[in-house]
Amino acid sequence: MSAMVKRLMRVGNTVGVWVYRRSNGRLGGTAKGGSRVLVLTVRGRKSGREFSCPVAYFERSGGYVVVGSAAGLPDDPQWFRNLRAADSAVVQLGDRRHDVSVRILEGAERDEAFAQVLAENPGFADYETKSGRTMPLALLTPR
Repeated sequence: MSAMVKRLMRVGNTVGVWVYRRSNGRLGGTAKGGSRVLVLTVRGRKSGREFSCPVAYFERSGGYVVVGSAAGLPDDPQWFRNLRAADSAVVQLGDRRHDVSVRILEGAERDEAFAQVLAENPGFADYETKSGRTMPLALLTPR
């Protein structure tokens, strides 16, 4: 991916977070395919700085499943790489913020959760096909 595309994605992400937070999720609260959106804040695995991004989520097991789709790009998104290195994060849903524990879903549990994602938003199948990789999933559970 070119440096320009990365820069544009960062700007779009920053604007998306700003709009979501200013409107308490009234703007930017839904994604392509009708999925609901939260703002995820997680510490960088290298820098230790907090990074926030809008992410589609799916309710499951008292928490929120998030998919590292990167809209079908060949690599996992940075925010998901940071989640793999974290045991906690913060999510904002509308005007509420929650500390959450992070658990990466694997095996049959991941497959069951992804089946739910596809039932609620079939567009994620296109992302997985386009990317050529298995989409990683994490369960974010309020503490």
